[in-house]
Amino acid sequence: MRAWLTVAAMTAAASMATAAAAPTGPGPWADARLSPDQRARLVVRAMTRDEKFQLIRSQFAIPEAIKRLPLPPGAIVGVGHVPGIARLGIPALRETDAGQGVTQPGRRPKDEGATALPSGLAIAASWDPRIARAGGAMIAGEARYKGFNVLLAGGINLMREPRNGRNFEYAGEDPLLAGRIVGESIRAIQSRHVLSTIKHFALNDQETARMSIDVRIGEQAMHESDLLAFRLAIERGRPGAVMCAYNRVNGDYACEHDELLNRVLKRDWRYPGFVMSDWGAVHSAAKAANAGLDQQSAGESFDDQVYFDGPLRQALRTGEVPAQRLDDMVQRILRSLFAAGLYDHPVDRPSERPSERLSDRPSDRRLPYEPLDVTANLIVARDALEAGAVLLRNEQGLLPLNARDGAIAVIGRHIDKGVLAGGGSSLVRPRGGNAVPGIGPTGWPGPVLYDPNPPLKAIRDKGPTIAFNDGRDAAAAARLARNSHTAVVFVEKWATESVDSPDLTLPDGQDALVSAVAQANPRTVVVVVNNGPVAMPWLQQVGAVLVAWYPGSAGSEAIANLLFGKVSPSGRLPFTWPRDLSQLPRPLLEGAGLQPPAPMPASVDYDIEGADVGYRWFQRTGRQPLFPFGHGLSYTTFTQQTGPVRWVRGAPQLTVTVRNTGSRAGADVVQVYAAVPDAPAAPGVSNASIRRLAGFAKTSTLRPGARQTLRIALEPRLLAHYDPAARRFTMPAGRYELFVGRSAIDLDPPHPLTLATPRPLAR
Repeated sequence: MRAWLTVAAMTAAASMATAAAAPTGPGPWADARLSPDQRARLVVRAMTRDEKFQLIRSQFAIPEAIKRLPLPPGAIVGVGHVPGIARLGIPALRETDAGQGVTQPGRRPKDEGATALPSGLAIAASWDPRIARAGGAMIAGEARYKGFNVLLAGGINLMREPRNGRNFEYAGEDPLLAGRIVGESIRAIQSRHVLSTIKHFALNDQETARMSIDVRIGEQAMHESDLLAFRLAIERGRPGAVMCAYNRVNGDYACEHDELLNRVLKRDWRYPGFVMSDWGAVHSAAKAANAGLDQQSAGESFDDQVYFDGPLRQALRTGEVPAQRLDDMVQRILRSLFAAGLYDHPVDRPSERPSERLSDRPSDRRLPYEPLDVTANLIVARDALEAGAVLLRNEQGLLPLNARDGAIAVIGRHIDKGVLAGGGSSLVRPRGGNAVPGIGPTGWPGPVLYDPNPPLKAIRDKGPTIAFNDGRDAAAAARLARNSHTAVVFVEKWATESVDSPDLTLPDGQDALVSAVAQANPRTVVVVVNNGPVAMPWLQQVGAVLVAWYPGSAGSEAIANLLFGKVSPSGRLPFTWPRDLSQLPRPLLEGAGLQPPAPMPASVDYDIEGADVGYRWFQRTGRQPLFPFGHGLSYTTFTQQTGPVRWVRGAPQLTVTVRNTGSRAGADVVQVYAAVPDAPAAPGVSNASIRRLAGFAKTSTLRPGARQTLRIALEPRLLAHYDPAARRFTMPAGRYELFVGRSAIDLDPPHPLTLATPRPLAR
């Protein structure tokens, strides 16, 4: 409570001081012809020290949730609030979580809800930047409608740990795929004049012991994996803020890590924005500020104290933190505010819809947008799942279903009421509320929530004769399946922030349910609602498996469209699906689960796989997964014809012509992998066996017989090694092999490419 009183007192004092100051009018920083840096510098010069301190910390804005603190003055209900500076025209920063949609009510009624996209893994599984852009723009539009101008979006932690409870918020295991997809989403958010974060920097790849665990990894390995994903997304999306993580990295907390924040992010990558902390991730004042942290998030509610108030003031007085560091912190925050358009396009008046090109030029954004179009937003959510659902198995063309073939048994818990969502801070409260309330845990890290769009209704709307069973009695479900033409079984596994699963098994006897149904009727389709890979002991018994992730607000309609062939599946796995835990670098996840054993792990060794995350680990160790990275089936067939490799602007470029050779419309994904000279390899494993995704592209929907030519420029840093001494990537001299294909293991013969001399890449 004392911390809250300190913040309140300082806010009141700052308000009194600014009220006594003469009004400045719009100020020279109102000139939009100036660069964001120039505008920010002008504001910094006009600010008092108290006004500067007002910008470098936020307050928690969910009243009574933590320490029973009230809503800060002038705030709307959200996870963070930074008061504006009225005399300078600086708007308040109003923050909400927004991984899959807007999570807080803002200035709108609590029961209004918001549109939820399918999970981040579904967006990544689309392999389509257009889907990511549409989703980002949709969420930003709803955020503006609710009064928010900062989204805690951009989750990009790599899937090193398939049991991670937050995998559904992220974009899979590969740095190129994750970087491009998340970068495009951030870019679209900010095109709507809403500032986006990217998070959690860095290596927050598991939830178990996340507040203290020390991640151990070599410098080269982190730059070629997790940091590369961040770098690619930052370059593409230009997020206004980077959120530093809870965990330690090689000994230091991420939010007071001089190497990561100052040397890598701000110096090597020339990142001009600001670093905000995660909620509860700050442990010091001087060390954190000197290491590159620019803003403490909700310290009065989540940290031991508000470090970026009294303690930092004292550190400035003693010279432990130089005065120019405070100005740099404020400069970076203001710079991002101007760059994202928060000053010129405040949330209290209509913004503009981004152009299709998402140009950086304001003149290209001319179309006015309506405050909220729920129908249009639901279409965005539906399209995302239709593009990202992955058909893993389809024996003898069991899918798509035909409503005229006979009765369909639809089996699964709660599918007559809604679809499951992932839990934690990214949970979107849907319009209509929780369709199945009361399932524990009802408090944090819950509640367990079902979006009220039931799959059963969506399937019935397709016209077949339907018989329903909730799956609680496997024998009854099997009898129903035996008397039906086809059975569709929904299985699910809930996951949430703060908790990792100890294993990959489905809970509540669902494996036995699927086996019983499949034994009764081999024409069984399994729809998996999931956070990541799950064990499938029944796989060979069933005819088809469709991965629907956490489907979101329009997921049931998308699932029905996919099952009945209105849309052909075109998603591809953004991670490797292991057969069992023994195939992982760390088969035992110590401390995982809702009631973990003590003690919690002190550290985790990521040097086991190093940069070879996911499919590269499987290649390196010669292990065969259940399904490879990039795998996904379709209702049609395609050919891919590759032209010659050319050098274009310093990078190889391939031209691939895709032709739909089947009888249905559909989209294909072209994946290009590279074997790099002198690539690190395990003993006894040839360098050529390590292939990295270096480029990809997705076609538009092609009618039967249609073709499309794709030009795929490869990412040079995926053809290079990071040199810690030189602090840069270098493409080595020698023979490269480029593979075009449909997954990490389904590849055409290689295309050779020779580089005569090493090629250092620009820093």
